[in-house]
Amino acid sequence: MTNKDIDVKLQRPTDFLILDCLADGRNVAVNISEEIDKSRSHVNVRLPQLADYGLVEKVGPAKNSGLYEITELGLLAVENREKYGEVEDFGQYLENATE
Repeated sequence: MTNKDIDVKLQRPTDFLILDCLADGRNVAVNISEEIDKSRSHVNVRLPQLADYGLVEKVGPAKNSGLYEITELGLLAVENREKYGEVEDFGQYLENATE
């Protein structure tokens, strides 16, 4: 879940492209950057931010493996992407949708 104190600020289209990529399965930044045609450094900046929002999570096996997967909340964000920019607080919108 997102932290209710964090205002979800997504970068369109990049963050949704990352989420779309991860909806297909776990992946690492270098592969994601190739797939979405964005720089690896930019993807490396966005992934931890998306994790802070609860939309993706870093998974093992090693703690520093850089392997990410989308969360249920992230899938919900992808499904409701048209609401981003329409609702005042997208994070709160997602939280309400999970209840």
